[in-house]
Amino acid sequence: MKKDPKPTDSELEILQILWQNGENNVRFVNEKLNEKRTVGYTTTLKLLQIMTEKGLVQRELDGKTHLYKSAIKENEIRQALLDKLLDTAFGGSAMKLVVQALGNSKTSQEELNQIKNLIKGMEEEDGNN
Repeated sequence: MKKDPKPTDSELEILQILWQNGENNVRFVNEKLNEKRTVGYTTTLKLLQIMTEKGLVQRELDGKTHLYKSAIKENEIRQALLDKLLDTAFGGSAMKLVVQALGNSKTSQEELNQIKNLIKGMEEEDGNN
């Protein structure tokens, strides 16, 4: 796999399908894509071929069927995308990102409690160093 994978929005959609459903064939991926918008089978096939070349997915032969699976972990892509967003849109400021994210959506009490616990854990970790 290449060092710095940069999936397109369409490739991210396919990766989400593979992360949620595991290894699958083109038809299955195409059917899942078509639940949200119309995508031709050949378009899905071409995207998966490009993704194979980019190292985003791996292809295995199962009889006459090609099966595709993600070659990169979901958290690795999330981290790369978040790093890019943080640098380009927020000048590297995690605080600006969090304030924007919390201000733009209705955050549940459960989510707020999880955020508080995360911050508390980070503070305790810093105190032990």
